[in-house]
Amino acid sequence: MRVLVTGGAGFIGSAVCRHFILNLGHEVVVLDKLTYAGNMSSLALVASDARYAFEQLDICDAVGLRTIFSKYRPDAVVHLAAESHVDRSISGSTVFIQTNVVGTFALLEASRAYLDENKQLSKEAFRFIHVSTDEVYGSLGETGTFTETTPYDPSSPYSATKAASDHIARAWHRTYGLPVIVSNCSNNYGPYQFPEKLIPLTVLNALDSKPLPVYGNGSNVRDWLYVDDHARALGLILQNGSPGETYNVGGRNERRNIDVVTQICECLDELRSSSWRHDRLISYVIDRPGHDQRYAIDASKLETDLGWRATETFETGIKKTVRWYIERSDWWKPLREKYRGERLGL
Repeated sequence: MRVLVTGGAGFIGSAVCRHFILNLGHEVVVLDKLTYAGNMSSLALVASDARYAFEQLDICDAVGLRTIFSKYRPDAVVHLAAESHVDRSISGSTVFIQTNVVGTFALLEASRAYLDENKQLSKEAFRFIHVSTDEVYGSLGETGTFTETTPYDPSSPYSATKAASDHIARAWHRTYGLPVIVSNCSNNYGPYQFPEKLIPLTVLNALDSKPLPVYGNGSNVRDWLYVDDHARALGLILQNGSPGETYNVGGRNERRNIDVVTQICECLDELRSSSWRHDRLISYVIDRPGHDQRYAIDASKLETDLGWRATETFETGIKKTVRWYIERSDWWKPLREKYRGERLGL
């Protein structure tokens, strides 16, 4: 297939591109605005592959989107382009509304026009995969999990914009027959993640012997998903998912934030043969406004219907991740010069 991947220079997007090209043999057209979170070096493994193409474009550019569709004539769209950091959405929500809501609308409309203008293309064969987050469901109590039918209850400007884009994508399927599939994933981690997120921020701060900030008392729980497992899930959804359906993607790896940070410290103690414990750097800070207490994904539908399974436990995945950041300072050092880990969103 020829797949248009929006946000393909980002963390999850680049993992999807690498998997689609190197493991599945798809042709991939990366569409990325190259904001602070987009990084062309994350695509270095596939950049010279004949099945790879890159176009720098804002997904809000309706005219530019029409040109891209006409030029490449994709068989599918995997839509990952989004502003995604909750803290940034608290201090500046405008760009989240623009990219996540208006940009998704523009991309859906470009896809619909593309199919309408090319009658020889089958709607049944085309796919639009709208990639979203479990944060649209809000916060869980001590028990229970999110399923595909859990009511939406977003808490942050970020999750509200993703919820809005989910609803728009489903409406374009129901009203116009656009073959849309929605996926909602839990917290991703792994190589090539911009160092504003918890895991890379903790690793890099620890390598610099800087404080490791933990919000509140560290009891907030997230379900962690290794990024390559997510990429495999999206490959299966693209190939075998049914239009109009929603698939939750989760790693079944619930951890409290404080336990995530502590485990990273243990990995660093082991991998660096440190003479001192990295957990002495842990620092509790004022909690994030509207901080959801717990997320947990029930991925049974994806596992049963499409045969997907997460291959990484949190223990194996986090060790791989920490080792990657230790070894790949060439990738992250230029980013740390631009963003040194300062607190956002207060």
